[in-house]
Amino acid sequence: MDAYDDLAQRYIDAWNETDAGARRTAVDKLYTDDARYIDPLAVAQGREAIASMIGAAQEQFAGFSFRLVGPVDGHHNQARFGWELGPAGGEAPIVGFDVVVTDDDGRITTVLGFLEKVPSAG
Repeated sequence: MDAYDDLAQRYIDAWNETDAGARRTAVDKLYTDDARYIDPLAVAQGREAIASMIGAAQEQFAGFSFRLVGPVDGHHNQARFGWELGPAGGEAPIVGFDVVVTDDDGRITTVLGFLEKVPSAG
């Protein structure tokens, strides 16, 4: 597993961590102090805000988990990878991809998230 694959897996693992303390520890190890997360539905600045946002997503999508989809592609301190969110063993109603930028130590400074498939309201 190369560094980009490892980074993507640790990122997904943090999104799936349900224990708040363990999730915060994972976020602290993975992100820089001033990291930024942006997707169509959320913006978070800093580790505390990112950990809180992940916890809120887990509450909103209780019983669902994130999983990597397809290959991880990376170069020059940036990586992109696909993911899906859904029930274990079932079709995922939410699909997206993220682009992450890291510092020279491999810690995430920026996440740019994109949603490709979301359930329709109503």
